[in-house]
Formats: sequence, C-alpha cells, structure tokens
Amino acid sequence: MPPSRSDARWSTGKWIAAVLAVAIHLAFVVFLVFSVTWQNRKPEAVSVELYAPPSPEKVEPVKSRPPEPEPPKPEPPRPEPPKPEPPKPQPEPPKPPPKLEPPQPSKAEIALKEKKEIERKKQAQLEHDRLEREKREAEKREADKRDAEKRKAEEKRLAEVRERQTREADALKAQAERERRVVAQAAESALAKANEDYVRQIQAKIRALVVVPPDIAGNPEAIFEVVQLPTGEIIDTQLRKSSGVRAYDDAVQRAIIRASPLPLPKSAELFRRNLTLKFRPRD
Repeated sequence: MPPSRSDARWSTGKWIAAVLAVAIHLAFVVFLVFSVTWQNRKPEAVSVELYAPPSPEKVEPVKSRPPEPEPPKPEPPRPEPPKPEPPKPQPEPPKPPPKLEPPQPSKAEIALKEKKEIERKKQAQLEHDRLEREKREAEKREADKRDAEKRKAEEKRLAEVRERQTREADALKAQAERERRVVAQAAESALAKANEDYVRQIQAKIRALVVVPPDIAGNPEAIFEVVQLPTGEIIDTQLRKSSGVRAYDDAVQRAIIRASPLPLPKSAELFRRNLTLKFRPRD
C-alpha cells in the first residue's frame, strides 16, 4: 500500500522537529563547553539521543525498551572570586626640617670654656690625689693595725713561753731541791749512822775496860767529854754528868785513859776531836 500524502507531510514535520531539537542540544552543549572552559574545568561527556515526536493521528507501537539513564545535570556556574583591592598609595614621609647651623662661639667663649675645662681637670686631679692619699693612709692604718696585732700576739706568745719556761724552771728547781734534800737527808742519815757506829766502837772498847762496882744499884748514866788527836790518842777527859756513883764514874774514867788510842773512823770526814760519850753499867 503506498504511503499517503499525510504520512509524507508528517515526516517533514518530524524532520523539522528533529533539526530544532538537535540545534537546541548543540546550543546547550556549546554553552556547557563555554562554561567549563571559562571555569578551567575539563568538560564532561554528554550523550544526546535524537528522536521525532509521534504523530497524533497514527501512533506506531513502540517497542518496550529499558529506560535510558538520565543525562547528568550540568553543575551551576561557580561565582567568580572577589578581586583583591588595589593597594592604597602610601603617604609620603614628612620632609625633615632644614638643619640650622649653630652659631659659632666667640673667642671669649672658647677661652672661658677652655678655662672651665682646665679647672675641671684640675679639680678632678685634686680629687683623685685626695682619694689616693686617703687610700694610702687607710692601707697604712690597716698595715699598722696588723703589725700591732702581730706584735701583740708575738708578745703574748713570748710571755706564755717565758711563763712556761719559768714554771718548768721552778719545777726543775723544786725537784732538784727535793732531790738535794733527799740526798742530804740520806747523807745525814748515813753520816749519823757512821758516827753512831764510830761512837759505838769507841764505847765498846772503853766499856770492855770498865770494872763495874758490884754494889751499884740501878742503871745510872755517866757522860764524859773526851779530847783526842787524829791518831786516836786521848789528851784529855772530863766528867760532864755524874752517874751518882763515884766508884762507877772513876772506873769509867780509868777505862777511857787505858783505851787510848781510840779506834779511828773508816772515813777521815767522820773524825771528831771532841767526843761526847755516854755509859751505863747495864748496857
């Protein structure tokens, strides 16, 4: 069956619609590309499907097919970043005022200034000399004080040494005195013992020659003083104390004369010219 005129007319309308749809899509694609390029972004792929609208009179059956995925929505254009404001011009620094030359001092002022400087240096030198003099005096006082303390300490030490030496000397002297006394006492004791032994020897010799009266009563004592020579020979005899018995006194005196020469001491130092001899009849 040949196509009708109506079918041909609708075919032309479909083509016009298709062309318009393609033009719209191309314009949209150009817009997207321009937007993406302006934003420095890589454009994304867009798939476009062209189709003709169905005829209202004759609708051909459309085969069922799976729904196609919706095209990605284009991202809205990003706002442009704000442009930085241009830097403000810096104000110019104020110009320094012009330097004014100081007035030159006159000769009188220069001379006065030099005089004041000389006076100042003189005063400074005097002050320095005074401080140095005070420093030397203080050092001298300190040195004198140290010397005085040293002398005082030395004198104290010497006094202590002298005192210690005096105490030691006194102690040695006292010890020597004690030793001398001991020696003297020992010598005296020895001398006294030697004298006693010497006198006992003489008394023993004389007592051996005494004839005691038989009728004598008690034990009376007779004391005689005898004078002898260094050889022991008797040159004199005297009765110093009588026994109260005349016969006994005479018997002792005769025995003394008969005992001459008397025994000599062991040491010549023990010899005595005058001897005091005591006798008792019962001894």
